[in-house]
Amino acid sequence: MIQEIHFEDGGRTFTCNVEQPRGSRTEAWWWFAVTGDQHRYAPFQATADDTEAAVRSRIAAYYRDLLERRAQPSPPRSHWSRRRES
Repeated sequence: MIQEIHFEDGGRTFTCNVEQPRGSRTEAWWWFAVTGDQHRYAPFQATADDTEAAVRSRIAAYYRDLLERRAQPSPPRSHWSRRRES
């Protein structure tokens, strides 16, 4: 099973690695970091049949979708209670 991948997509560098279970987790997960983004993400579990091409494709698609969702305006919040008028 591959353990680490580095690739570029959309002008960003992705650093991906499998983190083994620790604590209460029993599965290994793919984690990745992207240049220009201070967060790390774990979008899916690692499997023995993961290929570099498949992992790259899934991670790039996940991140593009994440950026699209972030670019959307926030949904309006409805107030669950009305304010009292003075």
